[in-house]
Amino acid sequence: MPTYTFIDNITGFTYDEFMGMSEKDKYLENNLHISQVPTMFAFVGDHIMGVGPKSDSGFNERMEQIANSHPGSPLADRYGGKSKSHKEIKTRDVLKKHRVI
Repeated sequence: MPTYTFIDNITGFTYDEFMGMSEKDKYLENNLHISQVPTMFAFVGDHIMGVGPKSDSGFNERMEQIANSHPGSPLADRYGGKSKSHKEIKTRDVLKKHRVI
């Protein structure tokens, strides 16, 4: 069950209540002087990229394969540098430097 933040429109007092969605609807119907304060949602978990545990070696290997197929992409800058020779890396850096956008 979620926690909702309410405000008393008469006094301006803000407070939190722990209740189900159907209970919240009944609560607001019975107390017309109270309204719900809009809140932002926070996504929690390791399913969001860049958050949580590090990705496993299989994922990194697959990303490197994709990056090697697309050498000019930002993905190649992040994952593709490991399988390139020193000459290939320097050549790519020079091409980036002189590329006209």
